[in-house]
Amino acid sequence: MRAGACLTALIAIILLLPGALTARAAEEVDLLLVLSSDVSRSIDTPKFKLQRDGYAAAIVNPRVIQAIRSGALGQIGVSFVEWSGIGAQKIVIDWTIIHDEASAKDFSAQVIEAPRAFADRTSISGGIDFSVAQLARSPYHAARRTIDIPGDGNNNSGRDVTVARDEALAKGVTINGLVILTENPSYFSTNHTNPPGGLDNYYRNNVVGAGTGSHAHSATASEGGDLISYSADC
Repeated sequence: MRAGACLTALIAIILLLPGALTARAAEEVDLLLVLSSDVSRSIDTPKFKLQRDGYAAAIVNPRVIQAIRSGALGQIGVSFVEWSGIGAQKIVIDWTIIHDEASAKDFSAQVIEAPRAFADRTSISGGIDFSVAQLARSPYHAARRTIDIPGDGNNNSGRDVTVARDEALAKGVTINGLVILTENPSYFSTNHTNPPGGLDNYYRNNVVGAGTGSHAHSATASEGGDLISYSADC
């Protein structure tokens, strides 16, 4: 339950952060949010379900829906993407407006039903770059822009992750992370899933950064579940 609560808390916190709309566009929303999923080869079925089920449950959580409806405009723009190795990124669900329970349930169902896109190496930098690119091409406008970057290992493909992070932060993008901890790492993947100092610290120091409102939380696949409950220690 703790992992689910963390994802719910992340989305709820994102929605409740203050922010004022500044420019006119085709359609204004309170927030642009890219939900991304790590589908690299170290992501087994439980880790995959942790992300998919977590997002699907979070978006229909009454706390999240209430936060959406409490915004100045009462709607947000959401996109869901998957990423793996360098050049291996895919839009799973393109930009959608969520403004009520029905639109949230529709998005949630699409998250559950979509097939897995990749099983390659882990390019967190590629995931960040691709997510930021989705913000740039969104048909909606919001002053607040956030990307969620889960992962179970360090960046082992593509450019330096800190460079991608810094460029995203410089554009005013908030990066949030869910660190998927590996309880029993294999001999061949120990340095990837359990780097020196721990994956928690790696994410905080290299992925999330010091952007306004950024958060990094950790969970194991065995802690997965629905996202109805909320834990203050997430």
